[in-house]
Amino acid sequence: MKTVRFVLTLLVATFGFAACATAEIYYPWCAVLDMGDAAYNCGFVSIEQCRATVSGIGGFCEPNPFYTPPSQKPSRHQYKRRD
Repeated sequence: MKTVRFVLTLLVATFGFAACATAEIYYPWCAVLDMGDAAYNCGFVSIEQCRATVSGIGGFCEPNPFYTPPSQKPSRHQYKRRD
């Protein structure tokens, strides 16, 4: 019984990681690294984070052209106010 539970847990974890790996998450800043050909890493939340990464290896930071900021609409309050 323990082996069946282990195998099921392993399968669920594998499919969970695979689903996360295929999710497209865009961040606002890209590091353009100079490694012969230009290599892009668009996984930075702030320009400071990007600059810290390229400071030791060379390159520069630029805004991610594919980044779409989250909607700024205020969420509707889902609870009714009690008087």
